[in-house]
Amino acid sequence: MAATSARRVLVYGGRGALGATVVKHFKAQGYWVGSLDFANNEDANGNVSITKSESLLEQEQEIVSGVKSLLGDSKLDCLVCVAGGWAGGNAAAEDFIKNTDLVLKQSVWSSAIASRLASLFLRPGGLLTLTGARPALEGTPGMIGYGMAKAAVHQLVRSLAATNSGLPEGVAAVAILPTTLDTPMNRKWMPKADTSSWTPMEYVAEMLHKWVENQDRPASGSLVSLITANGQTKLEFS
Repeated sequence: MAATSARRVLVYGGRGALGATVVKHFKAQGYWVGSLDFANNEDANGNVSITKSESLLEQEQEIVSGVKSLLGDSKLDCLVCVAGGWAGGNAAAEDFIKNTDLVLKQSVWSSAIASRLASLFLRPGGLLTLTGARPALEGTPGMIGYGMAKAAVHQLVRSLAATNSGLPEGVAAVAILPTTLDTPMNRKWMPKADTSSWTPMEYVAEMLHKWVENQDRPASGSLVSLITANGQTKLEFS
């Protein structure tokens, strides 16, 4: 289904827990919402499915073609990239390189392709949000590959905010840096954890919606940490 005249958002990773929440939230606010993922999101107005996962170049070509077909001549108001995943391990771990390869594909590939999509399909003054991680602001010895991948996302956002980055005029590039999101999988794998320090997914969706509407939108290049304690979330900018 081609995009209509409604305000438009594309969610990269729209079938994941956070992505699905973002899709539902924007849809409820009257937006046209597209989803980009390895599987379709039936709540979205339109979908682009990813089938190529071994080559970054092939994946980029497939995705750009799919988004072009989905949007037609329309432009996006916002591109939200919440694709990603987690894998642990220090340098001595047997699966260190395997896990590093995985998280680079999950976070760096998706963020790089999202940036390319932003250069092609965002309207001037639009918003690109990528997903970093607060722990990656420092060393992450127990999850080196993950920290390395997320630190690359942080650097990418800084570069996108600089002059001559290739983004349309006035586009803001921002990274959200959660610590732990309150997702079903996190509850499953950490049943005894203190969930009052986990950030609710709906909070993130509402925050992104405000930014798209130019309410408290951070400056381009901002790394926005989501810090939750006792069920209350505050933002820290760096």
